[in-house]
Amino acid sequence: MRKLKPVTPGTRMMSIASFDDLSDKEPEKSLLIPLRRSGGRDGLGHISVRHRGGGHKRFYRIIDFKRDKKNIPGKVIALEYDPNRSSRIALVQYADGEKRYILQPIGLRAGNIVMSGENVEVRVGNAMPLRNIPAGSFVHNIELKRGMGGQISRSAGSFAQLMAKEGDYAQLKLPSGEIRLIHLDCMATIGQIGNIEHENVSLGKAGRSRWLGIRPTVRGVAMNKVDHPMGGGRGKSKGGRHPVSPWGQLAKGYKTRRNKATEKWIIQHRS
Repeated sequence: MRKLKPVTPGTRMMSIASFDDLSDKEPEKSLLIPLRRSGGRDGLGHISVRHRGGGHKRFYRIIDFKRDKKNIPGKVIALEYDPNRSSRIALVQYADGEKRYILQPIGLRAGNIVMSGENVEVRVGNAMPLRNIPAGSFVHNIELKRGMGGQISRSAGSFAQLMAKEGDYAQLKLPSGEIRLIHLDCMATIGQIGNIEHENVSLGKAGRSRWLGIRPTVRGVAMNKVDHPMGGGRGKSKGGRHPVSPWGQLAKGYKTRRNKATEKWIIQHRS
């Protein structure tokens, strides 16, 4: 992490991540595809997600979340920045010449060898079924369904802990604190995702949010009554009710989860 000297108002509170550990290499062109931005609009052109739009153009890096190239060693040839995620990515070249991007865990460096398969060594960057991972290990990029690809613990600094194995299922403590059952045949990768200082980055100015495609947010209490349930009032007022969305949905602490199909896999809900 680098904190900038306050030579301008925009850099007074700004901090940026250090890129010293990344390779001086252009992204792998065969793994890039154009990324079309939605601006928060759905298929009908209506805004379905507010505060999205603008931002710098990006290419999407095709990431190997499935890790389905089994029992073939791959050498990490570069560590790269990915504008589409908080974690860093590693470019792996396998023995047969194919190149793939994977998420970079802490401790993975250029020159390291990684593998995926049933009976590979328990080492940072290697992927294997939960059945073959020792209890207590930190894992990331975890599948929820067999063969679907990793869906859990993919952001910077994230990891889940394998608590126990019972029958055909493993108990994993997720980053949220939730303890969940996942089938032992689901794949996971050993280690904790790198770039753990990402959460300490201070944008420092509004323009940097706009570069990221984040548009301004207006407080409900600053609006007129016709525009928001918490708007209106003479002078500055507190609103007189619990915080809500523009459509009246409680905004802080109200549980909205209504998924009975997966309730049976959750042993302990997140705190």
